[in-house]
Amino acid sequence: MDDGDGFGFKFWAAMIGIILVVAVGGLILFLLFTKAFLAWGFFGAFLALSALIVLGTWIYDRRSHRSVNYD
Repeated sequence: MDDGDGFGFKFWAAMIGIILVVAVGGLILFLLFTKAFLAWGFFGAFLALSALIVLGTWIYDRRSHRSVNYD
């Protein structure tokens, strides 16, 4: 088998690392949403999740405007 065929070890190690980070992050978000749901009910948890999403998009928007030059 030629070394140029397929993906190498570095690619698969990075892929497994990314998958693990996404899985742990999803688990943490799920646990936080479940705690909010049990404490505040559906609408409270939905409001908290919406606030986090709005905050994240606001931060993303502010950072992207800094990198764009509007001259």
